[in-house]
Amino acid sequence: MTEHTHDHDQELEDEERLITLIDDEGNEVLFEVVLTIDGKEEFGKSYVLLLPAGLEDDEDAEISVYSFTQNEDGTEGNLTPIPEDAEDEWAMIEDVFNQFQEEVEEED
Repeated sequence: MTEHTHDHDQELEDEERLITLIDDEGNEVLFEVVLTIDGKEEFGKSYVLLLPAGLEDDEDAEISVYSFTQNEDGTEGNLTPIPEDAEDEWAMIEDVFNQFQEEVEEED
């Protein structure tokens, strides 16, 4: 299996940890980047895992996962939902996220 790299929260600058998305109703929603995964070697794209910004430690929320393709000129890019039937991609994301959680728990 290919090794995947990921960035921990503390490695990102505060402003890089936040991203604004537009919801289905046209509202701007602020999210915090939890984890990025480099899947370019296997799938030709990267992935980003997001949580709504400003959550308290005891609040539960669903993590949003998107594939990320950077523009050719190096500027921002596009976030795309991952198809439910992309089993190989979901398995890789789950493996990397589980490893990330284990590392965070060890640090605490």
